[in-house]
Amino acid sequence: MRKRKTQDPFADKIFHILNWTFLIIVMLLILFPLMNVVSSSLSDPWALGSGRVRLLPVGFSLEAYRALFNQRTLMTGFYNTIFYTITGTTLNVIVTVMCAYPLSRDDLPGRKLVMFYFTFTMLFSGGMIPTYLLIHSLGLLNTRWVMILPGAMSIFNMIVARTFFMNSIPKELTEAAEIDGASDFKLIGRVILPLSKPILAVLVLFYAQGHWNAFFAGFIYLTDPSLFNLQVVLRNFITNIAAMLDAGVEAGGIAEAQEIALFQEVVRYAVIVFTSIPIILVYPFAQKYFIRGVMIGSIKG
Repeated sequence: MRKRKTQDPFADKIFHILNWTFLIIVMLLILFPLMNVVSSSLSDPWALGSGRVRLLPVGFSLEAYRALFNQRTLMTGFYNTIFYTITGTTLNVIVTVMCAYPLSRDDLPGRKLVMFYFTFTMLFSGGMIPTYLLIHSLGLLNTRWVMILPGAMSIFNMIVARTFFMNSIPKELTEAAEIDGASDFKLIGRVILPLSKPILAVLVLFYAQGHWNAFFAGFIYLTDPSLFNLQVVLRNFITNIAAMLDAGVEAGGIAEAQEIALFQEVVRYAVIVFTSIPIILVYPFAQKYFIRGVMIGSIKG
């Protein structure tokens, strides 16, 4: 009879040491740029310009954040972004689930043809000008809905959700519910959705991040400052600083122009930190479901 090999404790110890060393190196590679961005936003502009900022702030200063929060349009942009994110994400998740679940059912006639249609649209785009003309003809231009309706569903997210429904929801469970007389809406609301928290967390995180970071749509389709989202407001703020820099150069104030240029760099780092904090705060609460949803939704069987 063949003897079973025993595990080598020394080999396991070496493996864990190498594994932890690798993970620590990766963590430092990710953590160092993040700390550098935060430290740069809290440093004196002259210290940043001289290249003295590394891991900790040099000449601690909150002037960049004061300049941000002194903008009258900042809170308007913040409110608009929250509205676009909550409303848009809610609509995105509803539409994605309503599309993904029927396509995961074997008894849906022509589902392969429908999936081919959806997948085909991922290969081509109408382009910016035709899209602009379409949005104008639909009456969405310079309205809040232009930030929500055109991207009501992501085909990629729909495919991930469909894969999750196919591989993670037992067919016997849905069949038993149907035998008990559950309608399609009751089946989705009382059976499917309670078992789909992982993939719902993934969809919420993906869609919310997209709405929060949306810039191009607001920049192209919105002209009313009261409708601008946060990204457009912050872009305009940085542009105003650049205009001040150009005015300083034309006036011959080299020292003043240099000071404005350095301050502009600090403000850019502050903008990155300010716009990233909400998503960073949300992620830990959704991390457990996020990992489960991605792994389960991407593996068949």
